[in-house]
Amino acid sequence: MSIALIRWSWLQIVATCLLGWLPAIAAAEPPRFELIYTQPADTELAQPLRAPAPLWAAAFEGASQSIAIEQFYLAEQTGEALDAVLAALEKAARRGVAVRVLVDSKMKKQSQPTLDRLAPWPNTEVRVLDWSKLPTANSRLPGGIIHAKFWIVDGKLGYLGSQNFDWRSLSHIHELGVLIRDNALSAQLLAIFELDWSAAGLQAKGQPAPPTQPSVRQMADRSQSGYLVASPPERLPAQVGCSEDELVHLIGQATKRLQIQVMKYEPLDHHKHYYAPIEQALRSAAARGVQIELLVSAWNSDAPGIRWLQSLSLVPGIAVKMATLPQAKRGYIAFARVIHSKYMVVDDAVLWIGTSNWQGGYLDESRNVELVVRSAELSAQASALHAQLWASPYSKPLDPVRAYPRVKRD
Repeated sequence: MSIALIRWSWLQIVATCLLGWLPAIAAAEPPRFELIYTQPADTELAQPLRAPAPLWAAAFEGASQSIAIEQFYLAEQTGEALDAVLAALEKAARRGVAVRVLVDSKMKKQSQPTLDRLAPWPNTEVRVLDWSKLPTANSRLPGGIIHAKFWIVDGKLGYLGSQNFDWRSLSHIHELGVLIRDNALSAQLLAIFELDWSAAGLQAKGQPAPPTQPSVRQMADRSQSGYLVASPPERLPAQVGCSEDELVHLIGQATKRLQIQVMKYEPLDHHKHYYAPIEQALRSAAARGVQIELLVSAWNSDAPGIRWLQSLSLVPGIAVKMATLPQAKRGYIAFARVIHSKYMVVDDAVLWIGTSNWQGGYLDESRNVELVVRSAELSAQASALHAQLWASPYSKPLDPVRAYPRVKRD
């Protein structure tokens, strides 16, 4: 056999192998979980991840059967990023996709302009739920809210995170969410929606919506690499664990480091009564040597919560910083320019990401949803975002004795 023929044979083998690999490369599946980041405009912060507005619009454009949206409130403004999302949602409704939207009654006034826009759309139904009037396990009125922010497309694609369905959350607020490409978890997210959708329907008829777990706090399925938890504990569908218990558990499992970013930390409820679970877990973690970085927004300056935060900052091993974003170049924007993300990285290996502030009334009384993921890759991405803001000129160490003024937000 000639050298030329041998060379040609080897080239054929290599080409065949490469061609054999191409379908596998082309068919590579997207990640099961993808972090989605809102980088506030007019800051020096980098945008290492995809932004929410184009992703939301693309998800709604790809819907073929159903879109379920549960939000604290809706808020649009002409010329902003939410326009394309709402346009995609309307197109979906007009091509036959069943669209359902659920919001909380406490923010109905803010939501009304967008609700009016949705009203004439075909295949679209809107419900408003007064969460504070739902009976709880002990038959008292909790005073909570729908604080969760999530949606599900075709029962298969899910999204949850700190972003409200608000034009400001897509451009002018520091936010982090997660896209869920997992049929089982998306089904669980839809089950949460169906519980609340049903409660709104019963409430509209003047009928009670009884708790689903009246006496047992449902545990999370920790055998999975990614799992959902939610609150409050008495209103959970099957297979979804209790957020409050799981957050305390994860803090209790930390051995080296906790990186926490949350809009507001305050171990008090809306009656200003002491709310102990998270506070005690953090202090216990620090006592056993875990290094804690807690980053909060400037909206955490309100009394008496700020004094509890200052007390926590004096605990050895706990470093607290407060972040203040500069105003937008366009001028002052009400209820914007704030750190609103809500996540925690445990020992560089586990990510907790969700919709709840770390205060009483959120994980024990209100509707919130979180995702827990055991992933070094996702944890590294969230850790990098935390480190970026932690080291930025916008974050300053909390002064344990300073009298902080209340920050204007409205």
